[in-house]
Amino acid sequence: MKLETMRTWAEIRLDHLEHNYRALRACAPNSRFLGVVKANAYGHGAVPVARKLEQLGAEYLAVACLNEAMELRQAGVRAPILILGATPEPLAGMVVDGGFTQTVFTPGLAQALSQAALERGRRARVHVKVDTGMSRLGLLDHDPRQAAQAVQALCALPNLEAEGIFTHFAAADGDEGYTMLQFTRFLDTLDELERRWGRKFEIRHCANSAAVLNYPCTHLDMVRPGVALYGHLPDQGCGGAEGLELRAVMSLKSRVAAVRQLPGDTPVSYGCTHKMGPQGGRVAVLPIGYADGLHRALSGKGSVWLAGARRPILGRVCMDMCMVLLDEQAQVAPGDEAEIFGERLPAEELAQLAGTIQYELLCAVSPRVPRVYR
Repeated sequence: MKLETMRTWAEIRLDHLEHNYRALRACAPNSRFLGVVKANAYGHGAVPVARKLEQLGAEYLAVACLNEAMELRQAGVRAPILILGATPEPLAGMVVDGGFTQTVFTPGLAQALSQAALERGRRARVHVKVDTGMSRLGLLDHDPRQAAQAVQALCALPNLEAEGIFTHFAAADGDEGYTMLQFTRFLDTLDELERRWGRKFEIRHCANSAAVLNYPCTHLDMVRPGVALYGHLPDQGCGGAEGLELRAVMSLKSRVAAVRQLPGDTPVSYGCTHKMGPQGGRVAVLPIGYADGLHRALSGKGSVWLAGARRPILGRVCMDMCMVLLDEQAQVAPGDEAEIFGERLPAEELAQLAGTIQYELLCAVSPRVPRVYR
């Protein structure tokens, strides 16, 4: 399908991705770079983004689950891939066969990987995750001595290559005290592992986007920026981002389907929550709705960029369409391009109106929306 005939599309600027990669790499010049491409690369397209990062020299890629890892391998991506989430124990053999690096934090999965690797005459590469305060996945790391003992028990299993160890910060974009508490717990566990068992890891990592920008002391052996790689600050208050220019990689666009002249007092959209004024007016119908990723929460709140100006969304966002108000001077015709978010309307602005975060808007762009790579 040609761009001129697309109803709605997401434009992905791979040159902006490269710019952000180099800018973030410069923040941690002595660390390896792990590009987070989970959730379809935050909606940007996992395969094209992974290929670009591999070309640029990223030492590692990260996904959330085994299916995402397999998609990259099947597409010819050869870079090491870390599966951040849990993999069901019966699928341990697929992890070993794919040569993936698996996050481990339970004896069951570690033993399953060990057995699968033994049966294949191979070694299973793993990164151990410790929970220093996110309270999600990981070996609980509030007591470094106990945590170190649990980590050592996993790493001692046969046919496992314990290459790395990591944790995840819960509030690196706003709470320095808690972030440093987590970091200290992590370092204390590493010290305990080395002191008691002589256990060292080739790759220690904990710096997400906010920590890459705010806390250089956390960079260690590898950094793993996520949303910043796609041109967005995890929080607008990231002090470490001063002087750092990030460029948004995605712009979400749609094409005017119709221009309507509505009589006075005409209701617009479901529920008749909006009514035209007594004089009526013009509206443009855009073929984008919540099934495409335009949040219904933006009904009557958001706007789009069309014909050189912001055009407010009228009434409720429909599944496949929305309506925007035009003034009488607006030169708009079917086929004209509208920006939903991007260069002129930052995703952060729409996220604030919708009561969410820019991560969700990016990830919400649905599979039926084609990605166009520049």
